[in-house]
Amino acid sequence: MKKRKAKALVLFSGGLDSRLVICILKEQGIDVHAVHFKLPFGAGCCTDTMCNFRFSQKELVNLRIIDCTKGKLFNEFMKLVIKPKHGHGSGMNPCIDCRIFLLKQAKQIMKKEKFDFIATGEVLNERPMSQYRRAMDLIDDETGLKGCLLRPLSAKLLPETVAEKKKLVDRNRLLEIQGRSRKVQIELAAKFGISYPSPGGGCLLCEKGYCQKLNDLIKNQKKISEKDIELLRIGRHFRLDGHKSIVGRDHSENLKLLSLKSTKEWVFEVKGCGSPITILYNDKPNKKAIELAASITARYADCAKNKGIKVQFGKNYNNLDKSIIVKALSDDEVRHLLIAK
Repeated sequence: MKKRKAKALVLFSGGLDSRLVICILKEQGIDVHAVHFKLPFGAGCCTDTMCNFRFSQKELVNLRIIDCTKGKLFNEFMKLVIKPKHGHGSGMNPCIDCRIFLLKQAKQIMKKEKFDFIATGEVLNERPMSQYRRAMDLIDDETGLKGCLLRPLSAKLLPETVAEKKKLVDRNRLLEIQGRSRKVQIELAAKFGISYPSPGGGCLLCEKGYCQKLNDLIKNQKKISEKDIELLRIGRHFRLDGHKSIVGRDHSENLKLLSLKSTKEWVFEVKGCGSPITILYNDKPNKKAIELAASITARYADCAKNKGIKVQFGKNYNNLDKSIIVKALSDDEVRHLLIAK
């Protein structure tokens, strides 16, 4: 009797490890499908959708992308970021809870479409929070995927999964990689002839400045929207007498701030010179907040600072119908108000 072809769903971050998993399973004749989760704070590896798509096309693998940056999945993800059951890492990264969240979504696909197992690019002891043995066991238990979750790169160091016991996967052709070195993976990439993004980085929740801005947002705002999270990537962020303000750092950020601005928010600019766009996020700001927003705009504008500076402002950028004369803030005054760059 001909051996049944196994069907695997690979959790595909786009990084080196998950790309190798696809190649390793395909080499065994397994029907491989990939799922990539687009997350609000980055995926930790390759966030270039086209790069991931090109790889899937080259390897003849079906790739689906699940967008967690909006709607119900966004709200669910934000809850675990704010209050993770298993705590944060060095920043605000809830790595274990994040892994559980992604695998639960993948489990739904597995059940609905009758995949034999889920595979990931996890490597034992590669990441300090979520890829040591106790964390892996915890993740298996909480997702209900114990025995159905294969980690091909470290499989020989872990208990046999159901797919291995049923001979749907040849355990002898799996690997026993552990630790943070990527030497073996890089050699395998050369063997398979695949390109890959630079390893490491990607998750904004590990970056100090970003976490400062996110913490400030959580502290000062009850409901957080997709737009609020998108804005955290842009500009210098300030608290001005209780009001939030963002100052563009260059022309592209100015344009981005304007594109995301609502009709309720105020925009500030110094006309006639190189000026940042400053957005004040309050429909009815008090006088002090307006003065501070104007003074910060003046501080970053390319104009003389030895006299009063005219800053124009209003709710419609094409018709800034108000103006105020202010003195540019000093560096010390700016640092006092700055949340993070």
